[in-house]
Amino acid sequence: MFQPGAPGQPSREISVERARELSRFKITDDDVRFMQHMIVHHAQAVEMVELLRTRGESPAVMRLGERIAMSQDAEMELMRDWLTGHGRPIEAADLHAGHGAPAAAMDHSAHDHSSHAGHAQHGAAPADPQDTPVMPGMLTPRQMAALAAARGAAFDRLFLQGMIQHHQGALDMVDSLMAQPDSAEDPMLSGFAASVVADQHADILRMQSLLSEL
Repeated sequence: MFQPGAPGQPSREISVERARELSRFKITDDDVRFMQHMIVHHAQAVEMVELLRTRGESPAVMRLGERIAMSQDAEMELMRDWLTGHGRPIEAADLHAGHGAPAAAMDHSAHDHSSHAGHAQHGAAPADPQDTPVMPGMLTPRQMAALAAARGAAFDRLFLQGMIQHHQGALDMVDSLMAQPDSAEDPMLSGFAASVVADQHADILRMQSLLSEL
């Protein structure tokens, strides 16, 4: 049997006994949803780097973007392997539940749902889909369109600002997961979440520094 490796590390063969030992850790619905959503979250970061390759100007921003894309691609593969290994679908059902559903699902900050219902009854206007992120930190369709339309130094600034926002959203998703009872007990998921926090904090500091130099 094979166990997915930590980010940047290959999978490794493990014994049946070790597989049984690892299976003792409970996998929660929040764990699964976190991995499913983080795949989508990472995919947008890779899409942003694809834009950077043809629209950016700064070599330093280019290098950072390529490193981010390589890291996110490897982590997406790891997350897919983890979900498949646990017999779970790669796509989250709530991604098809309507605009904003994934963001709501990942936000476990004890919102008062009755108050939301009350707002709806009072005829509050629905949010413009162009300004609604799919989940925390992700760029909205309008932000992605603005990024795609920019060139040169203007693009570099928008890219760094957007990627800082994007990374912060990933950190918020980890915080939300860790706030749930019994979540992240699986050793691989726990290690992955810790690596997300460390790597993206470091990236944010680097991007803030680059932004100040543009």
